[in-house]
Amino acid sequence: MELSDLYSDKILDLAGNACQPGRLIDPDASARKVSRVCGSVIEVDVVVRGGVITDYGHEVSACALGQTSAAVVAREIVGTPVSEFRQLRDQMHSMLKDNGRPPEGKWSDLRFLEPVREYRARHMSTLLVFDAVAEALEKAESIESLAAKR
Repeated sequence: MELSDLYSDKILDLAGNACQPGRLIDPDASARKVSRVCGSVIEVDVVVRGGVITDYGHEVSACALGQTSAAVVAREIVGTPVSEFRQLRDQMHSMLKDNGRPPEGKWSDLRFLEPVREYRARHMSTLLVFDAVAEALEKAESIESLAAKR
């Protein structure tokens, strides 16, 4: 497979028509991730209430693969339980690194990223949004835990 084959019409469509939610004014937590391989950057903001992601924002400067991942996340994340998002992150890592199955249901558009598996140098940019959101969720839980102890 040629590298150019990786950028299917569906990938280019998802990336090109991506929702750009922007950053949140008052998030519970934020995280920034950078791919050392390609320079892609994502900054995410989350609001979590009762174990559910209730608001989300991001700013992305990434290749089409990173933009595609971020587009699907931005479209589907609000209303997602934190535990479900963590499972999704693990599933995406497994899909790319361990020949795991692609996500289904509302996350099924992520299946178009399955060919990235063959290009290790593209894994990091594809996974940036998942790792950034996971880090922001950890920070939000830590802040919530500290507040509960007071």
